[in-house]
Amino acid sequence: MTVMTGKKALMEMLQAEGIQYIFGNPGTSEGPILDALEDYPDLQYLLTSQEGAAMGMADGYARASGQVSFVNLHIETGLANGLSLLHNAHEGGTPIVVTSANKDVRKLAEGRSDLSEMVRLFTKWSVEVTDPAQIPAVMRRAFTEAKTPPTGPVYIGFSANALDSEADMEIIPSPQGYFRLSPDKDAIKAAGQLLSVAKNPALIVGDRLAQSNGIPEAVRVAELVGAKVYATSYSEMNFPTDHVQFLGQFGAGTPEEQARLAENDVIIAVGTNVFSSFFYFEGRSLSKNSKLIHLDSAQREIGKSEPTDIGIAADPKIGLEELATFMEANMPGSSREEAKGRIAKISKESKTIREISNQHLKDRFESSPMSAERMMHEIASALPANTIIADDSVTSRAAVHSAIPFNQPGSIHGERGGALGWGMGGALGIKLAHPDRPVIAIVGDGSAMMTVQALWTASNLEIPVIYVICNNQSYRILKLNMNVYKKHVLKQESPESKYLAMDFPNPMPLAGLAKALGIYGRVIEDPKELRQAITEAIALGKPAVLDVSIDGRL
Repeated sequence: MTVMTGKKALMEMLQAEGIQYIFGNPGTSEGPILDALEDYPDLQYLLTSQEGAAMGMADGYARASGQVSFVNLHIETGLANGLSLLHNAHEGGTPIVVTSANKDVRKLAEGRSDLSEMVRLFTKWSVEVTDPAQIPAVMRRAFTEAKTPPTGPVYIGFSANALDSEADMEIIPSPQGYFRLSPDKDAIKAAGQLLSVAKNPALIVGDRLAQSNGIPEAVRVAELVGAKVYATSYSEMNFPTDHVQFLGQFGAGTPEEQARLAENDVIIAVGTNVFSSFFYFEGRSLSKNSKLIHLDSAQREIGKSEPTDIGIAADPKIGLEELATFMEANMPGSSREEAKGRIAKISKESKTIREISNQHLKDRFESSPMSAERMMHEIASALPANTIIADDSVTSRAAVHSAIPFNQPGSIHGERGGALGWGMGGALGIKLAHPDRPVIAIVGDGSAMMTVQALWTASNLEIPVIYVICNNQSYRILKLNMNVYKKHVLKQESPESKYLAMDFPNPMPLAGLAKALGIYGRVIEDPKELRQAITEAIALGKPAVLDVSIDGRL
């Protein structure tokens, strides 16, 4: 035990946890933290000029590195600016420890904000330290909470007196976690028996599958049972997109999407919410004739909204491995032959989808402004083999996935949670985690402007991320959702809208802003220029912005 100040204990705990970067934007209340940081040169405070950029960087770094990241914001004002992307981190389960300092607890009569209550909705655990002796234990629990499945962000506030006062401290980091929980054997048996007799099964995957590194096991199960495979989201590489059984993304939102699963008699959902969507649609998302198996590390999601026949609480990788082993030992030969026949049919459907996509590209190849499909085709042709995509493309996402195959874990990280602005900072965090790999951020213009201040950080720290902006001069996602609202909520047969407040009469000048901040910026209108522009931008070894004008029509 050693007597030290709270601020020194904070630094010692960060070192003990292996933290290298502090992502943040400080204020006066964080003065004690910055003062202590002067004695710890191995801890790098990466300054952002807006809190959303700091949150995006921390999110991208945690996901790309597989480590808990650390954020430091400023009291209630800076903390409030970071809430939208803290919401994304919470929805996506990103392990982040978010902190800020607060006034001295003796400022009670004058008034001080309850910071832990302010962020409680968006964290796994939220607390304020008011005594220096609390810091080691609270930090240890915070890192443990953040990395324990289902992973997610936590918050710690530090009162001024807790940082400046002294106490007897023992610096012990959070424990090495062993979180691969095995499933109940009876549950695996029941699921295996149900899948063995399925006539038209489907596998639905989500981000918690990727977090468990369970993609090989998912492929193994899909091939065993001859299942169609869908992803509820693709913010991580959740299944190889060039696999013949993968049929794309599925949101289970609109009635049209629900109808896609109506024919499936057995559905196994792995590492995903079943289901999340913004709009309310009456009735079940799944057919009453469908049996649902839900395997997940997030026990709270099992049976939460959809009637579930078999719920399996376990690590997705371990659960799928045990399921595959059981089925290989017990699946009848006739069922195996039927599975092979289904795969042949699914392969034809997958081929048809690719042909439709290729025809769509062909039909819009010479469009002016260029189509999103042409834009992504040109990007794909220029990418080095080990490129990581930071996907914040919003309504151009389908074009991204049509053009670029993702079959390696960690080859893509995307926005999740619904708040715009992740990609600008997220890409910087990803690059810090993988300095030897090219990082290309494909970002919508509306999303880019939410945290455009990240360009200042990219310039200031010389982080060589290539931003390719999908500039369609609108909040196109709002237009698409307006159509969904009118058609499915208001039940209008032929919905029309003026799309108020959804267009940008003056285009977002992303390339111009980049130049003003000392970053290479270029506007691209001719698709023939894009491939070479990306090659040249990567060769610079510096941050760059390619502002691409594309067609935003619905």
